[in-house]
Amino acid sequence: MLFSQSEDLSRRHSTHHHRPHPMQAGGVPLLNNRTNISSSGKRSDSGDAEGAVRSYSFVTGYGKRCIAWKRPDGSLFVTPEPEEAVDPVVMAIKDGDVKEVRRLIVSSPKSLTEANREGWLPLHEAAYHGQTDCILVLLKARPELIDKRTLQEQTPLFLAVAGDHVTCVQRLLERGADPDISNKNKETPLYKACERENAKVVDLLLRFGGGVNQRCSQGWTALHEATCRNSVDICRILLQAGAKVGATNTYGVTPLFLAAQGGRLEALEFLIHNGADINSQAGDGASALYEACRNGHVDIVELLLSRNADANRPAKAGLLPLHVAAQRGHYEIVSLLIPVTSRTSVRSCGISPLHLAAEHNQDEALEVLIECGFDVNATLSGDHSGKYEDRRSTPLYFAVANGNTEAAAMLLEAGADPNLDAFSPLLLAARQGCVETLGLLLEHGADPDVRIPTHPTAFPAAAVFCMNQPSLLRVLLDGGCDAQAFFSCEYGSDPHPPLKTSGISSGFNSRTLRFSTAVFPVSSEEAPTVPLQFCEAISSPAVSRWAGPIVDLLLDYVGSVRLCSRLLEHLDSFEGWATIKDKSASPRPLMHLCRQRIREQVGGRGLRRLATLPLPGRLLKYLNNKHSEDGC
Repeated sequence: MLFSQSEDLSRRHSTHHHRPHPMQAGGVPLLNNRTNISSSGKRSDSGDAEGAVRSYSFVTGYGKRCIAWKRPDGSLFVTPEPEEAVDPVVMAIKDGDVKEVRRLIVSSPKSLTEANREGWLPLHEAAYHGQTDCILVLLKARPELIDKRTLQEQTPLFLAVAGDHVTCVQRLLERGADPDISNKNKETPLYKACERENAKVVDLLLRFGGGVNQRCSQGWTALHEATCRNSVDICRILLQAGAKVGATNTYGVTPLFLAAQGGRLEALEFLIHNGADINSQAGDGASALYEACRNGHVDIVELLLSRNADANRPAKAGLLPLHVAAQRGHYEIVSLLIPVTSRTSVRSCGISPLHLAAEHNQDEALEVLIECGFDVNATLSGDHSGKYEDRRSTPLYFAVANGNTEAAAMLLEAGADPNLDAFSPLLLAARQGCVETLGLLLEHGADPDVRIPTHPTAFPAAAVFCMNQPSLLRVLLDGGCDAQAFFSCEYGSDPHPPLKTSGISSGFNSRTLRFSTAVFPVSSEEAPTVPLQFCEAISSPAVSRWAGPIVDLLLDYVGSVRLCSRLLEHLDSFEGWATIKDKSASPRPLMHLCRQRIREQVGGRGLRRLATLPLPGRLLKYLNNKHSEDGC
């Protein structure tokens, strides 16, 4: 989306740890973590496989160690790595058998310092399993191991905290465990205790000197973590211990910002009460109010506004909270923001919230904005408009481009001008083949004779998109389109020069409206400078088969005309079109000529209002070409 933040705030601000998928390790995706051996290879007793040429080991997200084998043909299969023999001391610790642990310490003292493949000692196992008595026995034998780290740099204290083993944590701290040693992600035991939402452990760690403002690898402090989990009691403990209420992480995000972003109302109230800056901004300029509006937290927005949060402070992308609320369709929040958002601030952004609501099909938000008096004819600034190839400018253009007739109707009924954009929304509606939107635009004053600036035509350009849709062309003609222009030809009855054509692709490209139903005669790759005539457009192989019905329909909207030699050639090319040629050659019936004269006098806008006049139904049908020539 063009007007969203340069980076997704929720992803950058909320996600601070990246845990691997259970089926991924080292960046290698695996189908499963079981042995996967096809018929071409069998696992041997040694763990090798027939035909395997290479292997490597890894640990899955479940902590299972496996071996990946690669065959000569490139196929990959996985086998479990043979399990490591369990140390008797570890077995005794898991069982909580203190007597056996004491015996093994005496009989095998070296086992206390022998780590397994993950770098775990028996002391780590005891802390992980919450075996307090075993911890005391092990520390009595080897007190110097108290802060020993695993390969993931986890201390026994960290593992005890992670397991919510309060008594173990207390005993380790009493015996001198360092509360500030962090793991590989720079998470301290205090940080882990906040993640586990364990207030008792948090209090213990702080009483034994734990650093309250240490940061993890993403810059989060313990207060960030507690706030993210809406743990007000823990937040209170942390602040009493000296936590900085305005601490920022790597992206400039404060705890208050996280509370607003995640909808943590209690934590937000607590932080505001304790002096947090309500208008602080993250690295990308987003404020707490901006994030609450983006995520649709109505109660958070109400609280922030009641505490005078600044609704006129834009993010670096140039959008206000009102813009992002409209973009996301949070219409209740839009209603809350409108009274406190300066219209001057909105205009200085170069884009109206109406544009964003229309672009993202947020009809309810669009309705609220219209009812509150936002300018339906607001145009994008040059910088914003230039981001689109078609140089769109108005909210109406966005609605029509999305095929959103309801939104277009709301805007038009509120006074939107359908003729402000460089490329008329009428052209879009015709290109989309939407009869309803085309009629709606014509009814509200869209110019039926609009031209395409980059591809001049001698006839109304919207008709190009209606060549194979007579019903669409009829709507255009009923709306006052200049039918006479289709029969103007500079060559007349004289022979026409051979066509030099270049195909025009469908869609928008290079800031010019292009279409597939016409072929423009050009002498080079440049856009044509001589207006394209109708007889040339109808000669395209893509639409020439429609020449007869199109000319027949157009003749109903003109008086006496003379067909040029090229149009006559088309009518002569198909036997069934002979009557159409006769229709153009014979004098037109008087009633038909009168009808055309009346329509000319009434004019395009008047024709669109005929149905509102108190005229007899038969007369309305007559004026709207509902009678055939035989019935005139």
